[in-house]
Parts: sequence; structure tokens; C-alpha cells
Amino acid sequence: MLDIAAELHRWVEQGRDFAVATVVAVGGSAPRQPGAALAVDREGTAIGSVSGGCVEGAVYELCRQALEDGETVLERFGYSDDDAFAVGLTCGGIIDILVTPVRVADVAARRVLADALSAAARGQAAALARITEGPADLVGRALLVHPDGSYEGGLGGHPELDRTAAAEARALLDAGRTGTIPIGADGARCGQPLTLLVESSVPPPRMIVFGAIDFASALVRVGKFLGYHVTVCDARPVFATGQRFPEADEIVVAWPHRYLASTDVDSRTVLCVLTHDAKFDVPLLVSALTLPVAYVGAMGSRRTHEDRNRRLREAGVTEAAIARLRSPIGLDLGARTPEETALSIAAEIVADRRGGSGVPLAGAHTPIHHDAPRTRAAVVAAVGSVA
Repeated sequence: MLDIAAELHRWVEQGRDFAVATVVAVGGSAPRQPGAALAVDREGTAIGSVSGGCVEGAVYELCRQALEDGETVLERFGYSDDDAFAVGLTCGGIIDILVTPVRVADVAARRVLADALSAAARGQAAALARITEGPADLVGRALLVHPDGSYEGGLGGHPELDRTAAAEARALLDAGRTGTIPIGADGARCGQPLTLLVESSVPPPRMIVFGAIDFASALVRVGKFLGYHVTVCDARPVFATGQRFPEADEIVVAWPHRYLASTDVDSRTVLCVLTHDAKFDVPLLVSALTLPVAYVGAMGSRRTHEDRNRRLREAGVTEAAIARLRSPIGLDLGARTPEETALSIAAEIVADRRGGSGVPLAGAHTPIHHDAPRTRAAVVAAVGSVA
């Protein structure tokens, strides 16, 4: 639900009643992951998606019905070979959809969801935990958890349930993840089972592009498209300008390694080094390869890459750290233009983040959707097995 928070927050402020359908569990080759949502207001306006089109019509009607009767429902959609005209997923997967009415008359429940939507719309960190499986009178109950561990709302069961749910949700929030958690109705790991869907809202991940060149301009646009907060950093003020990079969130004029040492990064940050100039990129990479960031890539020819690695070793960088460096940067798409090169870099970032192999899906034996990122060694092994 938080993936459409900005629009839903506007609906709340406008006093609209609406119902929101959220993917709470998936199986097989499902098109959307838990947390994806579709919402419908009383006028029939719809936003979002739960299946990329397969079952949107049926889910739309479930939302309309939930608005009328005020009942939360859990519905499963799958594929049926017995009835070619049945409503289901043509891809063969299974998705469970939780449909929740959010009406002005339901003051307490609406307030929790409204606060969650407000936090997500403002880019603040928060986690929304909802019961998706369990006693019928508890399904749909919500708890809003803040980064400091405090929470709003209640799940309607044993007091320990709220405390346990808040602790579990905070752990997922710290990791910036959305997922399901099984716990007992009284908050213990045993007893009558409950399942919680925890949706984490976190500020956008950072992409820092070092080197204000024409390739950087294209990469900034792609980075924004992928949802990153994009910073361009270059020591040369004549190149690092808002006129050249109008889509960038930040433009910093500073020596790259000094800026990296002074700014905040985390496990979702991606660093793209496009300077391909030793006086800039070697000091920068010496620092970057020690940081717990998601991705470090550097532009340059294979000859530049070998020379750069030699300089990094001379600077004391370990082989393990050098192995983290993606260089030459990007996947092999045969890219020529800045836009094509930006696409190849973005493709490698996505593959690295999602555990993809980077090989064509046609003729491959790798999964289309990955439940969790794989290690780089596993990706290499998968590529080798296909080759």
C-alpha cells in the first residue's frame, strides 16, 4: 500500500472513502511482490496495480464491495487449467490479496493508515504491520511502527502481540524491507498462528555519480527513473552545474574522495565513478571499496581497469575489496551512446540488487523473479551453467 502513498495521502486529506487491495503473499511467477497495491474510491477512481493487469478487474470489484459492506477480505488468485475463462494469473503464479476499506466513519483504523500514508508520502521512515492471516476479527488490524520502536494503533489481541509485532516490524524497517512474519496470536512464536505483512517506508536510496560528463547526465535521468535520490559530484565547477544536470537532486563541487568521506551512505547506496581519471578515481575508490554500500562501479576501458587495479593495490587495497569493484562498469549491451551506456549501468545495478544473472531470459534456466539477492559468486555460477 505504501507504494502509492502519495496519492492515497491526498485522498485522505480530501476526506475520500476508499478501499485498498494489497498483495500480501505470492507464489510461483507472480507479477507483483508483497506490498503492491490497488486502491478504489467511491467514485470508482482507481490507482496502482496488484498484478500488472491479470486480475485487476476482479480486484477492482472486490474493492467496490468492501467499500459498501465495510468488511476486510482476503482473496487468493491463481491459474486454473480447468476453466480457460476463469479470472486468474496467466503467468501461472499465485497471489493473496488483502482488501481493506478505509472509511471516514472508521475513525481509529483510518487514523493509523492515514499516519502511515503521511509518513511515506513525506519520505519518512515508518513500517506498517497488518494481520493478513489469523482469526477473522483480527485480519486487517494495523500497527504503525516508527524507527525508535514506538508504535500507534493495535492489532486487537494480547498486549504482547503489539510489542512483538512492533519489534519484528522495526527489524524489517531497519533493513528497508517489506515482508511477512509468522507469530502467535499472543505475541509468542507458538500458539495460534498469525501472519503479519510488514511494509517498510524508507527514504529513497542514494545514487552518487562522480564525474560531471555527458554519460553522467544520462545516468542521472535513469537513476531518477529507478527511484534513486541522485547526487552529482565533480571537483570542476565549470562542469558541475544545474544547467547541465537539471534532473539531479544535488550537485556538489568537491574532490570526490573528500565528499564521500563527509556524506552519509548506507547498504542501499550505489556509487558510480565515471571520471576515469586516476587523480580522481583512485583516492575515491580506496575509500569507496571499504564502505558497506550496495554497488561500486567505475567507467573505463579494460586497459584503464587493469592500470586502476594496479594503483589500488599499491595504495593498500586488498584483493577482496578490489573484487567488489564492477569495472568496466555496466552489462555488455554493446552500448555506444550515453543513454545506452546509462541503461547498461542501470541494468547491472538492478541485477546486482535483485540477484539477476544478466543473461537473456529467452533460453535461460534462471528464474524470472528472484525472492532474494544472490551472492556474486552464485550469479557467476548461474551464468556459467547457462553458457
